[in-house]
Amino acid sequence: MSWITGPLVAFDLETTGTDVETDRIVTAALVRLGPDGAVAAEWNWLLDPGVAIPAQASAIHGISTDHARAHGVRAASAVEEIARSVAEVLDAGTPLVVMNARYDLSLLDRECRRHGLASVGERLGGEPSPVIDPLVIDKHVDRYRKGTRALHALCAHYGVPLDDAHNARADAVAAARVVRRMGEKHQPVGSMSLPDLHDLQIRAAADQSVSLQAYLRRTTNPSAVVEQAWPVIPRSRRPEANG
Repeated sequence: MSWITGPLVAFDLETTGTDVETDRIVTAALVRLGPDGAVAAEWNWLLDPGVAIPAQASAIHGISTDHARAHGVRAASAVEEIARSVAEVLDAGTPLVVMNARYDLSLLDRECRRHGLASVGERLGGEPSPVIDPLVIDKHVDRYRKGTRALHALCAHYGVPLDDAHNARADAVAAARVVRRMGEKHQPVGSMSLPDLHDLQIRAAADQSVSLQAYLRRTTNPSAVVEQAWPVIPRSRRPEANG
């Protein structure tokens, strides 16, 4: 049975910014979709990140510092629940869909470290797997298509509704539906085993980063460094760009 005909669990974060080393989780969603694409179960979190949420971030996801402080749960307890839930999904062998996994899973890893908690990888005894990343796959199967590869653009390209962008639940659902459409359209990907698909994305993400780094060095920043690791950036690294 192909992974595109089975259940998928999608994960998404909304955060205080874009730096995996310093920014914090504001909202998180874990959503299970059945083979028919319908939502079968979901888990949602609103956190008090313990820091002020910049106005620019609030403008994107709609959560203010005051709202998070009044209604969010303590960050440490929420991060524990999120990491445990993600690890349980992967430990069961269910594919985890994460749009730009290099960002979301790395930020979750750093939040675990910040609060003295076991990371997803530590709970699993190895790298989080199997992960399916619509961003990496789309760049791999349709390398030369012009335009942005943001989630809203992928939804438009693959004909998937996205009614509430930058809402963690809505983004998670859309990412899972998009990646299933990708698998249906691009059968060499859709027919792969989950271990093979995960390994393909490790190689593809590295190749894409090398290409982007070369482009940036050639056009705008001679010293640009784009992280190659996927799905989690090792903790010792601080790249200038995450691809």
